[in-house]
Amino acid sequence: MQGETAFLTLTPLGGMGEIGLNCQLWETPQGIVMVDCGLMFPGDEHLGIDVVIPDFHAVLAVRDRLCGIVLTHGHEDHIGALPWVVPQLKGIRLFGSRFTLALVERKLSEHGVLDFVDLVPVGPSDVLSLAGLNIHFFPVCHSIPEGYALGVESAVGRIVHSGDFKIEDQPLYGTGTDLSLFSHFAGDGVRLLLADSTNIQRDGHSLSEREVRDSLGRVFAEAQGRIVITLFSSHIHRIQEVFDLSREYGRTVVISGKSLATNIQIARELGIAHLPPNFFDAHNGVPDLPDEQLVIIVTGAQGEPLSALSRMVFGGHKQLSIHAGDTVLMSSRIIPGNGRAITRMINAMYRLGAEVLYESVHAIHASGHAHRQELESLLQAVRPEFFVPIHGEYQHLVKHAQMATHYGIDEKKVIILEDGLPLTLFPESFRLEPALTLESTLVDGKGVGDVERTVLRERRILGDEGMVIMVLVLERASGKTLYGPELLSKGFVFEPEYSYVLEDAKCIVLDELEKADLEELQALQESIRSALRRFFRRVLDRDPIVLAIVSAV
Repeated sequence: MQGETAFLTLTPLGGMGEIGLNCQLWETPQGIVMVDCGLMFPGDEHLGIDVVIPDFHAVLAVRDRLCGIVLTHGHEDHIGALPWVVPQLKGIRLFGSRFTLALVERKLSEHGVLDFVDLVPVGPSDVLSLAGLNIHFFPVCHSIPEGYALGVESAVGRIVHSGDFKIEDQPLYGTGTDLSLFSHFAGDGVRLLLADSTNIQRDGHSLSEREVRDSLGRVFAEAQGRIVITLFSSHIHRIQEVFDLSREYGRTVVISGKSLATNIQIARELGIAHLPPNFFDAHNGVPDLPDEQLVIIVTGAQGEPLSALSRMVFGGHKQLSIHAGDTVLMSSRIIPGNGRAITRMINAMYRLGAEVLYESVHAIHASGHAHRQELESLLQAVRPEFFVPIHGEYQHLVKHAQMATHYGIDEKKVIILEDGLPLTLFPESFRLEPALTLESTLVDGKGVGDVERTVLRERRILGDEGMVIMVLVLERASGKTLYGPELLSKGFVFEPEYSYVLEDAKCIVLDELEKADLEELQALQESIRSALRRFFRRVLDRDPIVLAIVSAV
């Protein structure tokens, strides 16, 4: 930076305009710190894509100055992209809570890249010095154990990063969010607050876990058959509520799902979770007990096709299935894009005779993200000079910015950042830097970044319009047709019914063949492809992908 020696530049690489991909670079004259490194699950437009990760070109360009990665908590949208970047940052230190790092260790081990990192646990009493920043860790209440907000002392003032949080002073398990810690750190006010915007459009205060526990207790008291519960496998505190209720009502707990079993084991080893007296993993067998004595906890809250619940509903689970008399609790929020799959599964469970309870009609799930009233309380506790809303779609960022202005922050100092737009703070001023060009990376199986937008467009056309393959073999010397033209329809038309269309299309191919220079097979293939597309659009008003294969022997 020119003109000033002290500065802090915040560059968001994800999480500004979408739910997920949370990742920021914090740069000072002494070095750079990455805050979180998350992924995003694919939407309807990401046909066949497994996950979406940030564009790491900006990270790799400064890898020699990168001092470490600080993780606020262990959800996938904050740690999930680590396996794709740490191999290029060999020896990088990762800082986080015990539970967060245990999840990271498992994830990196599964990808075979654990040896590339140094895991450094940090606790609420620790102060981490990195790149000229002194980072304090404030425990916050969220839907996963041991999440942190960050209080950062820098040469340009104090910064607060809320992490993902909600305000519960007396949670059932774990740590609440103590606003006095934020107020004490802020003193006369902080320079900048970055705050979670996910639930800014939800008025009031988020539901407490005590209220959820009371609702679950009523289900346990009234259910006559099996209780089947699906939730996020990282929500250890909710799982503990189910364990405790099972103990209270004399039910045996059976779990099914790899991530569920792994997370429970990690939580047990860290003393965060405590198993009920009767506990089984379905992978090792299911006890032969009356339905009224069983509670089954499974993965599949988002309708994932290979999850334990989906296999119980649609077949494929070797030990378990949904049947009449079951009470199924879907104790999680619906992630945007998953509504159709979840609705399909709920309808299927009702067809099987089960009763299904879910968030919109029963208080069986509490969000881990603060509602508007809680966000107002944080703002008042911190009293920032600058405010940047984070972690949300663009509409959430705008609404959160409007709230900050309403509470007295100068509108010129309420800044909506987008991915790739850096903000630099100086001791007495600030500046928006030129935007970086970022393109999130698509992961498809073992391919990372090899699926471009044009590939997705072709997949979309294949799904909408289908494909026609034309095969033609010519004798090179004479130009005589040895085979074809043969047209194969895949997802385009039902051949017996529309055989006349494909027969007419063969005439189009022959017409192009008569006009062609047989020395230019590639040009012939392109002319046939274009002619067939024009023909199909004119005759059927459809535009399939056309693949023309012309060989000369």
